[in-house]
Amino acid sequence: MKKIYALLVLAGFAHAASAADIVGNAQAAPAKIEMCIGCHGIPGYKATFPEVFQVPMIGGQSAKYIENALKAYQKGERKHPSMKGIASSLSEQDMADVAAYYSQQTAK
Repeated sequence: MKKIYALLVLAGFAHAASAADIVGNAQAAPAKIEMCIGCHGIPGYKATFPEVFQVPMIGGQSAKYIENALKAYQKGERKHPSMKGIASSLSEQDMADVAAYYSQQTAK
């Protein structure tokens, strides 16, 4: 029983280590940001679904903030149907790449 427990603990550490190895690559992002540009790339844009609101410009935002926001949309912790759909289609690497790309942009 102790061996099984030890293996489970080691597997948990290995999984945590592999998740920490994800590094965003801004050069890999252009093919992944097409869904973002339609709202987040238009200064002063207001979305009307599910209600009217000012869409935030995310250029220059912290990469960690963007990654965390995308993960929260994916999990349903943040509520917005369009963002949940987009975030649900992204892998952790995709999120890191998109976050790296936008963090290197200038805030407008």
